[in-house]
Amino acid sequence: MQPTEPTAAAAQAAIAEEFSFFGDWSERYQYLIDLGRKLPPFPDDWKTEANRLHGCQSMVWIVAEGNADALEFHAISDSTIVSGLIYLALRVYSGRSAAEILATTPDYIAGIGLAKHLSPTRSNGLASLLAFIQDTARRHLPAQE
Repeated sequence: MQPTEPTAAAAQAAIAEEFSFFGDWSERYQYLIDLGRKLPPFPDDWKTEANRLHGCQSMVWIVAEGNADALEFHAISDSTIVSGLIYLALRVYSGRSAAEILATTPDYIAGIGLAKHLSPTRSNGLASLLAFIQDTARRHLPAQE
């Protein structure tokens, strides 16, 4: 997924602004589901155990491509809400440099009130997704001497 905003910070601000238009959480959940439907197609041959993200109750597959200058993430879930969570994370992090990924805390989660409205299993899955993205970025940075 390619970034739609120039920076991760701009993506987080855009997410916060979009979610502010919704008055209650049933509307926000519906928007999250709609966002999940916008994920780019994920090839069936990528749905392997090696690409499966563990720590999620739902089935989630994720693949990273690129280098320290630009890491692109591709992911999908069998859950509509989790697919929406993936869409938000990829909107913030995919297509960014490893340094920008590591410098960006996922403030949008608290900013839109998501942390308070996710079940513990979805919160754990989101944490696993963000950890995978951060770990991938860390592996792509040159070793510090």
